[in-house]
Amino acid sequence: MKPKKNTLTALATLMLASWAAPNAYAHDPVFGLGPHTLFKGGLELHAGAHQEKSDSRNTEAELELKYGITGDWVAGIGTGYGRLEEDGDTQTDRTPTTLSSKYRFWRNDMPGAQESAAVLGRVILNDGDVGHHDVSRQGEDYLAGLTYGYEGRKWYRWASIRHRFNRDGANGAERPDKTKVDLVGGIRFTPTEYREPDWVWMLELNYEHTNRTNRVVEGLSRELGGDQLFLSPGLMWTYRNFAAKAGVQAEIYEDFPKGQETDDYRALIELEWHL
Repeated sequence: MKPKKNTLTALATLMLASWAAPNAYAHDPVFGLGPHTLFKGGLELHAGAHQEKSDSRNTEAELELKYGITGDWVAGIGTGYGRLEEDGDTQTDRTPTTLSSKYRFWRNDMPGAQESAAVLGRVILNDGDVGHHDVSRQGEDYLAGLTYGYEGRKWYRWASIRHRFNRDGANGAERPDKTKVDLVGGIRFTPTEYREPDWVWMLELNYEHTNRTNRVVEGLSRELGGDQLFLSPGLMWTYRNFAAKAGVQAEIYEDFPKGQETDDYRALIELEWHL
């Protein structure tokens, strides 16, 4: 007895969706956060560099290693190197070591698509030669976040919120906390198979709120903190277990006290290799 044609079609569709899933589900936003984790025992080598340009130019490079404790839980450690160009002076230094973890607590598999959500945390150790990148801290900084993602064969969407708890400076200077909210949409114009190069185009809306505070600078009290909103185009290219991401943040709104330095632009490039 021959199987019915529609049964064969359904089986072929299911096999194709499951075979293509590793490629479709391996994406996170450029500037925002995503719920993607590694497989159990998997390793991810992550290298990235970002630059912020205002009255000064701040460039940092980071190397991070992540490990899949389970298929839903990943942990990582990273460090980096920074370069600050300001008023004709250039300084370089090592950035702090970071310890991170992400746990995917919800997952909904559908034919050719997946929804998931995760919580994450990060500890920023007080061991970097921070120089002018920051004031010396009294201890570690902490970051906590929540993220949701929908990843399909064509369309993507992500949402995330994170809050960074900053320690005051060793000299007593207040370092205000910061909250970020991200909304991201993505599209794969041409669906591809696993063994083919893959392109996903993204557009992000990134909101940042820095708690307002007063800081004494050169004997004068200055109010710091406020709100920024960025529109950020980005691109992710993947080939099998290797990925490259790049994007630019352009400020479209700000609400800062008069005289506070703001960013002209921010740029980011990242490379990921899954082992």
